[in-house]
Amino acid sequence: MARYTGPACKLCRREGMKLFLKGERCFKDKCAFDRRPFPPGQHGRMRNKPPIGYAAQLREKEKVKRIYGVLEKQFRKYYEIATRKRGVTGEILLQLLERRLDNVVYRLGFATSRRQARQLVNHGHILVDGKKVDIASYLVKEGQSIEVKEKSRKIPTIEESIKTAKGRGIPEWLELKPEEFKGVVKSLPDRSRDITLEINEQLIIELYSK
Repeated sequence: MARYTGPACKLCRREGMKLFLKGERCFKDKCAFDRRPFPPGQHGRMRNKPPIGYAAQLREKEKVKRIYGVLEKQFRKYYEIATRKRGVTGEILLQLLERRLDNVVYRLGFATSRRQARQLVNHGHILVDGKKVDIASYLVKEGQSIEVKEKSRKIPTIEESIKTAKGRGIPEWLELKPEEFKGVVKSLPDRSRDITLEINEQLIIELYSK
């Protein structure tokens, strides 16, 4: 599947906020967004007006796609699933994205970024309820356990990420057992409590509803 392979920091600058695409670097002084908080390109400093109308809706959709690392076809599929479920469509959409296995691996602290978490899943380092799952888009369910395969627990990047996980914070819907390299899905993610990034999901729903 095609993926963006260019500079991740450019995406943060384009969206006007930190998307936390480069792990620990995003929390340090080296963060490009902190040094240049304006859109990339020759005329980046001149783009100081916030988008309105269709432009605002499009930017919000692109921002969420980039945060979770999904492409248009897959993102549209999540929207269609959300529209078929009872409840607020926008909140259900974000809940589906949060339940992706690569996101859960990142949120538990087994990886420093969602991109790194996707790689761990694709390479077969992650077990769900004791069974290997190498599909990053797998949707976890309440009560399931997610753990690092025993042979993979000595990978330096995983060990280092586990050590710093508590400092980044673990969302309330997940429980981390660092000594076991294991996490448990205690409940489904709550929009107001567990998804703290600045996202206006209603703009996305308005865009797709046209």
